[in-house]
Amino acid sequence: MPAIAIVGAQWGDEGKGKATDLLGGRVDYVVKPNGGNNAGHTVVVNGEKFELKLLPAGILSPQAISVIGNGVVINLEALFEEIDGLEARGHDTSHLRISANAHLVAPYHQTLDKVTERFLGKRAIGTTGRGIGPTYQDKVARLGIRVQDLYDESILRQKIEGALRQKNELLVKLYNRRAFTVDEIVDYFMIYADRLRPMVVDSVQMLNEALDEDKVVLMEGGQATFLDVDHGTYPFVTSSNPTAGGASVGAGIGPTRFTRTIGIVKAYTTRVGAGPFPTELFDEMGEQLRTTGGEFGVNTGRPRRTGWYDAVMARHAAMINGFTDYFVTKLDVLTGISQIPVCVAYDVDGVRHDSMPMTQTEFHHAKPIYEYFPGWEEDISGCRTLEDLPENARNYIAKLEELAGVRISGVGVGPGRDEVIQIRDLIYED
Repeated sequence: MPAIAIVGAQWGDEGKGKATDLLGGRVDYVVKPNGGNNAGHTVVVNGEKFELKLLPAGILSPQAISVIGNGVVINLEALFEEIDGLEARGHDTSHLRISANAHLVAPYHQTLDKVTERFLGKRAIGTTGRGIGPTYQDKVARLGIRVQDLYDESILRQKIEGALRQKNELLVKLYNRRAFTVDEIVDYFMIYADRLRPMVVDSVQMLNEALDEDKVVLMEGGQATFLDVDHGTYPFVTSSNPTAGGASVGAGIGPTRFTRTIGIVKAYTTRVGAGPFPTELFDEMGEQLRTTGGEFGVNTGRPRRTGWYDAVMARHAAMINGFTDYFVTKLDVLTGISQIPVCVAYDVDGVRHDSMPMTQTEFHHAKPIYEYFPGWEEDISGCRTLEDLPENARNYIAKLEELAGVRISGVGVGPGRDEVIQIRDLIYED
């Protein structure tokens, strides 16, 4: 009964979609347990590029049932736009299931997200403006709208009335925006109700029964460990828990049922939006990593900030998530770099830190302490075993494994679905 979690180990965009897609042909269920359409996955299949936002990457594997779990917040307009886009390209999406307990993004959430960011000025978080944070706020404040509410219009109306009583006061009196009416929000949701209904399930019951039947269930986490609202670089984080613990909650699967927890980490580091980034590069090398790695946001097109690999973060992420394995992506992007720095510790005001500093202030002031490793010139995109890699590339991977304290079981050597070195089976123990 394997339940497997795939979790980002940095600030997102590590290539979780690639790892999920690699396993998609061997699993029975692929579950998105957190986040919304604020973070996407890019998957390349037979040279064709797919940019997935709300849909799990498993949607491209027709034999696997794709599930949007209870921990996700759903923008229905974006959801059906994405479904229609895949259908237009010849991909069947009838195997998609959606939790009745997932929360819905309303138009007022998106408006509040945008005006709040502008209001914060220099203290802005750098959100995507898609209403994700305000939707999670309403969920915690017990003012949220869930998928199941669409099938009782009386309850839906009551919940929207309660939410707008507060929201309209903020929009009109603080932000000088127009008020929303209950009718327009009800009408907005009801447009999608009939089309949504066949997809809606009791996902908790379905997934646990699947595990009882020895099915393989894969959790495809959105965002990443250092965007976690509890464990990330707060306040420059997302509004959910994109860690292994969050995957358990966001899918309704008990933690004791997980057999593998796989951390996805780039061979270098990127982040989008504001917040501290000790190994960030501001020179031509940073631009080279951005250009060669295609480091632009799937949803927003924003250029990602780039920097060298941070082994301190990798160790910390492994501790928080209990990683059994690491999967290193985009090793090919480092080809042609003569000396590759790796951050092995931080200097904070003259004091060496081999682990993450305790406070936000210390992390803001952290300076990387680097060790340098010789690079390689050879094209590695055709490598399919560790032995195929140049010696310096093998040594680099071995050093990352040593520094993380977690075995590396897979390496991405190109953007294609098959451009992977699989060192160990990622579903069953060797």
